[in-house]
Amino acid sequence: MLIKFSCKIIKWADINVTPSVTFVYQLRKDLTNLNFMKNNLKKIAIVAMVALVIAACKKNQESTTAPQETVKNADKVLQYIKDLGFPASSIVDNGNEFIVEEDISFPKNMEIPANGAGAITEQYYTGSIVNSTKKLNIRIFVDPSMTSMSSEINSAIAQWNGVSGSTLRFSIVTTAPYDILIKDEALTAPPGYVTCGMAQFPSGGSAGALVRINKAGIAGNSFAQRARTICHEFGHCISFRHTNWSAQGESTATNVPGVTGTDALSLMNGGQCGSGATVLSQKDKDATAALY
Repeated sequence: MLIKFSCKIIKWADINVTPSVTFVYQLRKDLTNLNFMKNNLKKIAIVAMVALVIAACKKNQESTTAPQETVKNADKVLQYIKDLGFPASSIVDNGNEFIVEEDISFPKNMEIPANGAGAITEQYYTGSIVNSTKKLNIRIFVDPSMTSMSSEINSAIAQWNGVSGSTLRFSIVTTAPYDILIKDEALTAPPGYVTCGMAQFPSGGSAGALVRINKAGIAGNSFAQRARTICHEFGHCISFRHTNWSAQGESTATNVPGVTGTDALSLMNGGQCGSGATVLSQKDKDATAALY
């Protein structure tokens, strides 16, 4: 059996039904809301695109600016080192830092002391010291890699804290904040040599922030000599340079006022790892009292 179907477009005029006022109102309202939503979605999409463009531009600007700022500061640090009297030939570029006299580190992002260098020709220092507030409690954090030498560290601290006429004080802390981090590091050195330790000079009124000790390099030394290495590096952190800089062919240095002449007994003599003086000399103490 075949069944026929017919289709016809039905118009309002063909239907004997009059749409209610409520229905028409609701239909118009829904259409209005739909248009409103479409317009809002367009606006949101535009705002999102603009935000992405701004973020991308900002990120690109930061990525190109940061390295430039680092390079600029590195140039300033290099000039500062030269102003201290170190000849260009003695400055080693070691990635994120400059190294001079084998055991003094200048981070390329360090803050340059406001008073500059003022290199002059003794006990010697950089011309920049720990400020009057921070010198009262220089906090040292011992990295887990150095806890096996805690006794040597305490011995070194006791020497600086025991200087008569000085208000300089070191202390050990177990949590942040701290002023100096001391840690173990396998320091590089020319063939046939061993770099026993390395430290940073003061910057911005704060003590040098990092001391690196080559534990493997000094492990065979006596307790007194191991403590001497750490004490020597702490000396750099509070501004002292090598007392025997001239004999080692190093650059000129700033002498500590009132403390003059050579000092074979100085713990701050350089190039004497494993063989140098193990206690602060009288001139070392006089220089500490004069500065602090």
